[in-house]
Order: sequence, then C-alpha cells, then structure tokens
Amino acid sequence: MLIYPLLLLFYTGLAIGLSVYGFNALLLGFTFVAKRYAKRVKTGRAIKVMPDQWPHVTVQLPLYNERFVCERLLKRVAQLDYPREQLTIQLLDDSTDQTTSLLAALTTHFVAQGFDIQHVRREDRVGYKAGALAYGMTQSDSQFFAIFDADFLPQPSFLKDVIPYFDKPAIGMVQTRWAHLNSDQNALTRAQSLAIDGHFVVEQTVRSRTGLLFSFNGSGGVWRRTCIDSAGGWKSDTLAEDLDLSYRAKLAGWQFSYCPQIEAPAEIPESLTAFKRQQFRWAKGSIQTARKLLWPLLCSDQSVIAKLHGALHLTGYFVHPMMIMWVLLSLPLSLTGVPSSLPLSLVGIAGAGPPLVYFLGQVVLYRRGGLRFIYFPFLLLLGTGIAVNNTHAIVEALLNRKPNEFLRTPKFSAAAAANSTYQLKVNWTVWAELGLALYALIAMLIAVRSAPELVFVQIMFGSGFLYVGLLGLRDGVQQWTRRWQQRRGLENPSSLSTD
Repeated sequence: MLIYPLLLLFYTGLAIGLSVYGFNALLLGFTFVAKRYAKRVKTGRAIKVMPDQWPHVTVQLPLYNERFVCERLLKRVAQLDYPREQLTIQLLDDSTDQTTSLLAALTTHFVAQGFDIQHVRREDRVGYKAGALAYGMTQSDSQFFAIFDADFLPQPSFLKDVIPYFDKPAIGMVQTRWAHLNSDQNALTRAQSLAIDGHFVVEQTVRSRTGLLFSFNGSGGVWRRTCIDSAGGWKSDTLAEDLDLSYRAKLAGWQFSYCPQIEAPAEIPESLTAFKRQQFRWAKGSIQTARKLLWPLLCSDQSVIAKLHGALHLTGYFVHPMMIMWVLLSLPLSLTGVPSSLPLSLVGIAGAGPPLVYFLGQVVLYRRGGLRFIYFPFLLLLGTGIAVNNTHAIVEALLNRKPNEFLRTPKFSAAAAANSTYQLKVNWTVWAELGLALYALIAMLIAVRSAPELVFVQIMFGSGFLYVGLLGLRDGVQQWTRRWQQRRGLENPSSLSTD
C-alpha cells in the first residue's frame, strides 16, 4: 500500500525536523561551555565607565488591569537610584478597573515629593502594549526608554548599571536577565524557572557574544530612541512587538548588548491557565513575526550562520505541531510495525540539547543548582503537554486569524494570589490534551508488541498531555467552585474579576 511509505516518510521528516531544533540547543550549550561564558554571566565587563552626565531616561510601565501589582511596581520604580531631574516615569495605563484610581492616588503622592510621573491615559486601547509604548514616546523627549511589565521589580541600581553600556552610538538596546520572585511557589513555577534561566543564561549569552541575532524580551531592558525610530517604531501587527522591533533594528544595522549579570526580578505565572495564556501569545506572536521578517532576514547581509540561527529562533514554536503530528502518526505505524531504519537515535541525541541548556542555567546561577534541576521532569511534562495550546496559536498565526487579539496574562502578587485573581476561563484545549493522552496510551500498548522503538515516545508525550490536561482540569474545577461560592454569597464578589 502506498499510504504506509508516505506515513513513514512523513514520520521520518518530523523526526529530522525536531532533531534540527534539538541540535541547535545542543550547539548553544556546547558553545557556552567551550567559550567559558559562565564567568561573564556573573561579572560582565571588568570595567564600566560612568558617563560625565547621566542622560534623561523615561521609564515606561505599560499597564492594563493590574490592580494587584501596580502600586508595588510604582513604589519600586520610585526607588531607582538615578538623578531625579533626569528621570521620567510613564504610567501607560489602559486599565478599565480599579488600577487607574490606585495609580492616580499614588501618583499624586510621588509628584508631591518631586517625581516626574506621567499618568498617561488613551481614549482607546489601539495597538495594545505596542500602541501604548508608541504613544508614550510621543509624550516624552527622552533619548532612552526603560520598559518594565507590571510584575517586575527592578533593582534600585538598574539604570546606573545599564546606561553605561550605551557607550557606543551603535548600541540600540540593552537587555538584562530576568530573575524570579516566586520560583519556589510550586512545581509549575519551578519548572518555568528552569526554562527561563536556560534561555537567559545560555541562549541569550551565546547569541549576544557570538554575533547571532537575539531579541529584547519585552521587559527589563532599555532602548535608545533613535534605534526605535530608525527601525520603524513599535508596531502592533504582531503579538510579539518586542521580537518584531528587535529583528527590524538588527536588520537595520543596530547593535545590542546583553547584560546577564544585571537582574530584573519578576513573577512567574502560578497557574497553568495563566501560563498557557502567556505561551499562546508568545507562540502566535513569534510565528507572526516569522511570516513578516523571515524572508527579509534571509535576504539580508547577515552571515549564513546568523541567518540560519535566526530562522530557527523565529520558527522555534513549530516544534509543537511537529510533536503532535509525531504522536498521531505513531499509532498507525505501530499497527504495521516500525522499521529499525527510523532515525529515532538521531532524535534521542538531539533531545539532549534542551536539558543541557537548562542544566547549565542552574549550575551557573545557583550554588546548589544541581538540586534545582530535579524539577526538570516537570518541565519535560510541561514542554510536551503545552503542544496543543501552542499549536492552536500557530494555526491562528498562519491563517491570520484574530491577528491583533492581545490576550494578556493577568498578574498578581504572590500574597494576593491565594484569594484574589483575574480569572481566566479554561478552554477546549484541556479536553484535547486529555484525549491525546488517551491516544498515546493506546498507541503505547500496541507498540509494546509491534513497535517497541516507539514505547518511550508514547510514554513521554502521553505523560505530558496527561499532566497538562489534569492541571487545566484542576484550574477549571477551582474556577467553577469560586463561581458557585460567589452565587451562594460565600465569597466576596470584589475579589473576583474577569479579563
């Protein structure tokens, strides 16, 4: 039958495709070790020359319904150790809830103390975060703009640490490393912290030090105004305005600096539903950016290596639909038996790439990093189980469906999370995840006899889908319980809010 060779060919192609992304991670990890970049993560430059006169900086705080963290954020930014006459704080407030009144009261307090704070309100929310940042720039004549999301708490020395790295006119952006305020909250936050550390310690360091393209991460960084303007400004035609502007600026010839030794602490989503919302936006925005800029990147004067790595960077979320297709194809192949010629060993070797990156991130940052790495199995389950959610995002990006629908991730302080949160509805992906878990179980039982080579694959993916599906189901039960309590008058309605 012709169908079987075609399935086998497609399955092999998926295995090779997944291996390419895995080997890319492996190469980044080996480069990090070979170049001995670990010391640079902690110390950075040996000498920093302070400017004779500190330039004017505007700190932009894009906010939308952040009543649980907005006051904490403004109070921390007001503690920045920077000449007050050279500092403007912009509250880019598009909120529709109590956030606005809370900020207005606190702004009055700080203005009375001599702070230059602009509480910026727009008539509409056009362009979402990108639109707010762009509008804020029109209200300021600063040459530098620092950006922090609502869940960040910058160190007082942040600006004085970062601004000296703009020592060359060609430096258009400086990114710092995200640290964590709540990584020890639960297994989910611990798993996410492994991935974040791996990205910021290994991936961003290697990319920046070897001349590869890397991007602003949306928060915890500073931009030069002329860089933003010459690259075309903030655009809202993708949901990854940070990635989009970064690549446009790099293609326009600007240089970036990455400072992993400077931390920008932030909170990690503590619920699976919030994490999935965040991943959905990142995945969709990345593929939108790939649609927009992949061809200009390939036609640019960047080196061949930079082009290839940039293409893998922009399309990295494609691993998720490939994983789902791999799982779905395993069952029909198991029914007919899998030839030993399948490149499963290739996938196995490439699969060591991400764990290496995450392990290096832990041992470099923490004294007992090896112990923190014991949560890697949770990250493995999360990384495979999130494939349905991210594939949905990728399909929307490719079909240009709801191209500008910005689904924010609600943020809340750890102290408020237990009793109050902006509620997110659990969607259909929970049932798809549980369905794929059952599918993988059936395929595994069949593969035990006819295709033992695929048993481990089905166990790994089936476990991931089951883990994420059950966590999502738990979130749904908790939300239903809260709504039931609210209807019964057992819970304060003011503690519940919808986005």
